[in-house]
Amino acid sequence: MSRAALLVLADGRFPAGGHAHSGGAEAAVKAGRITGAASLADFCRGRLHTAGLVAAGLAAAAALGIDPVALDRAADARTPSPALRLAARKLGRQLLRAARTTWPSTELDALARGFPKGAHQPVVLGLAARAAGLGPVDAAYCAAYENVSGPATATVRLLSLDPFDATGVLARLAPEVDRVVDRAVEAARQAVDGGADALPAASAPLLEIGAEAHAGWPVRLFAS
Repeated sequence: MSRAALLVLADGRFPAGGHAHSGGAEAAVKAGRITGAASLADFCRGRLHTAGLVAAGLAAAAALGIDPVALDRAADARTPSPALRLAARKLGRQLLRAARTTWPSTELDALARGFPKGAHQPVVLGLAARAAGLGPVDAAYCAAYENVSGPATATVRLLSLDPFDATGVLARLAPEVDRVVDRAVEAARQAVDGGADALPAASAPLLEIGAEAHAGWPVRLFAS
């Protein structure tokens, strides 16, 4: 295992398309649910323990070698919003393209053939981590962290929030990211024998509702 590969995969400059997505922050800003650093922290905390936990579990399971087709179905079942499913597959397709170039892998090639329109991003993330020689803990950390770093970065643009304040929010969430990763990896290990039903299925209705509303906006800064 090369831990340096984790830095490459988790780097915001890795060409996986995440910069174009706000993780629901744009809709939350318009709705008045994010107005500054304190409300950003609340938003990111809620996202971490719901969508972040689900994504981390799926990524860890994929890194463990669980059937990606079954995991993609599990991701669909945990994503009621058609807009979020579409965004997840677009992000998955872009990540898969970048990962196949960076870490050539027969498993990534097979995923590309099986999902020409894109698999769910956390599933691709887990397989990318596996191709890079990383394990389930690494994959879960990538998934959990990007679920909060994306909204934090987007809010800097949306609200002209001080980048130091946004980074402070992420730093203070670090212990909770650790706990979410622990839960996600434990669930993924159970899913090796128990199937995808053992993975987290936490829900975030406001994220789903916000995504559907956001998809219909005539003008928006972010894709989701």
